[in-house]
Amino acid sequence: MSIDENYFFREATLRICRSLQIEKTLWDCFMYIRDYIPTDIMLIDVYNIMSGTGEIIAKADLSGGKLTSTKIIVPADTKKLIEELGKNLQMIERVLVTDRIGDHPILGPVSEVIGHPNDAFMVIGSNPEWNFIAAVFVGNNRGEKYSEKHVKLFSLLYEPFKIALSNYLRYREVLRLKEILADDNRYLREELRQQTGEEIVGAQFGLKQVMEMVGRVAPMASPVLLLGETGTGKELIATSIHNLSPRRNAPFIKVNCGAIPESLMDSELFGHEKGAFTGAFFQKRGRFERAQGGTIFLDEIGELTQGAQIRLLRVIQEKEFERVGGAETIKVDIRVIAATHRNLEAMLAEGKFREDLYFRLKVFPIVIPPLRDRFTDIPALVHYFMMKKTREMGFVEVPTLAPGAIDKLMHYDWPGNIRELQNAVERALILSRERPLSFDNIGYAIPRANTMIPATDTANDLSFEQATSQAIIKALKMAGGRVGGEKGAAKLLNLNPSTLRAKMRKLGIPFGRKSVV
Repeated sequence: MSIDENYFFREATLRICRSLQIEKTLWDCFMYIRDYIPTDIMLIDVYNIMSGTGEIIAKADLSGGKLTSTKIIVPADTKKLIEELGKNLQMIERVLVTDRIGDHPILGPVSEVIGHPNDAFMVIGSNPEWNFIAAVFVGNNRGEKYSEKHVKLFSLLYEPFKIALSNYLRYREVLRLKEILADDNRYLREELRQQTGEEIVGAQFGLKQVMEMVGRVAPMASPVLLLGETGTGKELIATSIHNLSPRRNAPFIKVNCGAIPESLMDSELFGHEKGAFTGAFFQKRGRFERAQGGTIFLDEIGELTQGAQIRLLRVIQEKEFERVGGAETIKVDIRVIAATHRNLEAMLAEGKFREDLYFRLKVFPIVIPPLRDRFTDIPALVHYFMMKKTREMGFVEVPTLAPGAIDKLMHYDWPGNIRELQNAVERALILSRERPLSFDNIGYAIPRANTMIPATDTANDLSFEQATSQAIIKALKMAGGRVGGEKGAAKLLNLNPSTLRAKMRKLGIPFGRKSVV
């Protein structure tokens, strides 16, 4: 049968280039060329030079055309052959031909995936001018070999497929970036909803040593391990480390390892490929990938599964990982901050936490003291939470504190630490009905030793200003009355001397010749 090649080329080209939906393009082309070329299957494979893997991105047969994301592991000895497609192989013009694809040195790995090892195939291989490596496969399971006439017709589709593939790969990249942007926007909106705008209260008093350590480690890239009871503010300290680091403008990704189901741990942390498991309808980036260039905060690190611990160790040491179901190695530049309230050394002894990971994380441990060990911060914390919660609850004025209220709070052991104190303030505000806050609902207090609270006649009326005054007076005594200088009270309180003098004037604390010391 005589075939008008110009007509064949025009009709096939119209079908190949009419849509950016590559699966529709392939299906339309498949249905058309079957009248001229023995065709039972068509597919498109794209090769990634960096990872050395192939990916079947679209497939068409009698059941229809569809997008796929089937990865092909390419043996090391065939990578050069792929990149020099056609050298020392049987080729007619631009088409690679094989009577049995399973025996072919380049196409064999594809046959293992598509399941047609004994069939004849023709392949349009890419050319350096394409700027990417890809191939369009045509095969038949009729036992029919491809003739020179078939090869010549198929070779006419080289340029149309070059255009269609180039357009589709760019289109796919736009879709990928659009999905990443939408995903990041969703994540950012969620973070903003959870953002409390909290500051570190007590940085100059009870947390002074902690903040000094934060200042030292923040400029580094070393891992940090935050240790402390639940509710002590580990997330706030991690945020401070990130904000003081050179990565402050990059992502800060927070992960509560204890809130992720064990079955989803790897997927959440490292992401997954499309089709990696039931329900994986799309490729998903994990938290480590989101943190690229920034910091990832792993709260409750002791809850990680053994498998996740192994992969985390690799990320910290090698700066690389693979998504679940993926073969491509993803390089990352991230800083890891971990936190836990659990005794990791006891977990080591029980075999529940990897020793190599523990010592890799424990480069710079920071222990955050519980609230019962920094009780002098309670007045400032109560004042801060009262201001914060008053705004959140829409109160017109900030309520006052009843006599003895602060003293009552400072004699409680706060097993829930700062989180419990915040809840107590909020509960008192709800119950106050514009009356002074008395915290009568703190009825399960564990009395502190009297020596922990300075015994003064005004202890029942201790306010935020009075607690601040006591701290300043104590620092002045330790500094021998000096405000400035290396051994002055300002240095001890981590304040600028002029700022300290202003506070002292406001609180009526004498200095200089009138010093209280």
